[in-house]
Amino acid sequence: MYRLLVIFIGLSFLAGDVTAQELDCTVDIDYRSLSGSDYTFLDDLRDRVDEYINRQFWTEDRFQEFERIDCSFNIVVVEALSLTSYRANIIVASRRPIYGSMQNTKLLQINDEEWLFDYTQGATLTSNRDVYDPITTLLDYYVFLILGYDYDTFSELGGTPFFERARIAADLAKNAGGTGWNKLGGERGRTSIVEEVLDPRFRELRQAYYLYHRRGLDLFVSKIEDSRLNVLEAIQSLKAVYDVNARSYVMDLFFAAKYQEIVEILRDSPVGGEAYDLLTEMDLSHVADYGILIE
Repeated sequence: MYRLLVIFIGLSFLAGDVTAQELDCTVDIDYRSLSGSDYTFLDDLRDRVDEYINRQFWTEDRFQEFERIDCSFNIVVVEALSLTSYRANIIVASRRPIYGSMQNTKLLQINDEEWLFDYTQGATLTSNRDVYDPITTLLDYYVFLILGYDYDTFSELGGTPFFERARIAADLAKNAGGTGWNKLGGERGRTSIVEEVLDPRFRELRQAYYLYHRRGLDLFVSKIEDSRLNVLEAIQSLKAVYDVNARSYVMDLFFAAKYQEIVEILRDSPVGGEAYDLLTEMDLSHVADYGILIE
């Protein structure tokens, strides 16, 4: 296995032969917007989601406890359509450790505002990836996205099998007419993420994830200037993707997760000015933040 084991092999003696599931996921649910009934039973849904994500194996690899992927699913229930039907937002995030430090780096953060589902008190969540279910298919989709992004940072294009599984979940949902699975406004939605990630035109973006993390962040403590040059190279490689599709959803996800970190890595660096020119062209949302690179 080539992901965190690559980094933490020296710690393996602490965990012995014990293996664990791949994800260490925190699940929260907020139903304070609901009124008129007692919805405390939705805490049961939080527990069911937690069990569904954290207690099953998602890959053929076996992880040590310290290798588990840190992630979170925050569910905000905004409307009760009936006593058993709900509309919610779900915020999905994942993080990855940085070698040689006690810090981690954000890989993914998605705010999904179009989730409709049914839940009855006491219901269990059962994994069946051949049948569409508004709850479990959505969870499957995001878990496989998390795995895909994580594996891409440890091995070039290593996340492909998991992105493919995410696409299968998305296709299943679309074919079943599931809400929120078609592109929003003709451009963006859940499906857009996995379609772009697996599109050959975005191959350099995925390669940039590997370069940025393994040869950039993971070297920062021991070889700071090499790390900065590799981060710059990763940013340069994104320009080819930007030139093909300036309004890419997955490019926006990259910059939303990384813009503050990029500034911290490259500030007071000789390559800061070159990075500034590229970043302010590709990431208009954070132009003001990048200004520190040329001060």
